[in-house]
Amino acid sequence: MTTQEIGLLCIAGMLALIALRAPIALAMGLTGFVGFGLIVSFDAALSLLGSGPFQTLSTHGFTAIPMFILMGVLASKARMSSELFSGARTLFGAWPGGMALAAVTSCGAFSAISGSSLATAAAMSKVALPDMRRHGYAPSLAAGTLAAGGTLGIMIPPSIALLLYALITEQSAGDMFIAGLLPGLLGLLLYGLTIAALVTLKPHIARPGPPTPWVDKLRGLKGLMPFGGVFGLIIGGIYGGLFTPTEAAAVGVFGTFLIARARGLTWRQAGEALTETLLVSAMIFFMIVGADLFGTFLSVSRISFALTDYVASLDLTPLAVLACVLLLYVVLGCVMDSIAMLLLTVPVVYPVILAAGFDPVWFGVVTVITVEMGLITPPVGMNVFVLKTMAPDIPIQSIFKGVLPFVLSDVIRLALLVAVPGIALALL
Repeated sequence: MTTQEIGLLCIAGMLALIALRAPIALAMGLTGFVGFGLIVSFDAALSLLGSGPFQTLSTHGFTAIPMFILMGVLASKARMSSELFSGARTLFGAWPGGMALAAVTSCGAFSAISGSSLATAAAMSKVALPDMRRHGYAPSLAAGTLAAGGTLGIMIPPSIALLLYALITEQSAGDMFIAGLLPGLLGLLLYGLTIAALVTLKPHIARPGPPTPWVDKLRGLKGLMPFGGVFGLIIGGIYGGLFTPTEAAAVGVFGTFLIARARGLTWRQAGEALTETLLVSAMIFFMIVGADLFGTFLSVSRISFALTDYVASLDLTPLAVLACVLLLYVVLGCVMDSIAMLLLTVPVVYPVILAAGFDPVWFGVVTVITVEMGLITPPVGMNVFVLKTMAPDIPIQSIFKGVLPFVLSDVIRLALLVAVPGIALALL
């Protein structure tokens, strides 16, 4: 068999393992090991297995991942999310759908120091979902808003997904964070407009809250200030050249810890935050090791080069190539976790995108937005299942029904980014 035939056979075996519910990290790592052994030699594969994980995880850029995770966990342990939602709710007062607007704004603010969609959805659901339901919000709107709002955590910097894309493709993590800022804020704006449209068309799904005086609104800003301060410190430091992304992560953790301590974080809770961060980081690093073995196998199998040549032979327009790649992400997003999807597919499609002439930073933002849509689309929709865990009495069909308008909002944002790439590249 040729190396490419071996490669295709091994990929089919990996997909079979995933279908059998094997851990994706294990499926990628095993495929990489066996494929590399069949093409090169199993002695070389054993050597790669012995040295590869250490060399991969000793990469300096990966140290930012656990720190970004720790920022979000510390904020959650100190109940900063509760203060954040309370402040946002005061700001929107008696606006139609005001509590839903407060929830999605809180998700956007929390994601600014979390970097994780699942963490954002889980933290904000604990404080916002009971209040929204208590005030007569339709379960589909309440759960759908929080599931969709949580996806902002994967785009608004600092973002673990953008960081991983930067490391996989050897782009500047700082450039990726800056490029993700305007699309992330655009997503927040479109989600707000979606809520406004929903409550205008169906007023019964959201009762207006009590009006709040301007004095109370100004006081409500206090709940947003810690998040704005940490976000400004991280992004301002990166944009101003004061910090590298890794240094900014360390500064962000220190700032979040000081704020959390001032709000009553105990040393025991700090220890619990470290343990939780360790568990989540280990899971992500396991996937990174598996993806690295898989990527090495792809290199020796030359499948990526063959795919690039095949796409070139089809004589497709660049937009047609992009459409095919994004359609692949939409399909995979229905059955696969976002981080695993990025680690698995970017090494394959990245050469194709470069050959089509697209900017790699812009494509990273578009990719992450498309992956983000997978977090709220059936049948998997990881954020949807987070909401189902937080509210077992809400039928999962209702949650999916609630997120559909926000999926349409994401499609509009994606179309705007394709039509106007400057939205992502303007600040670079």
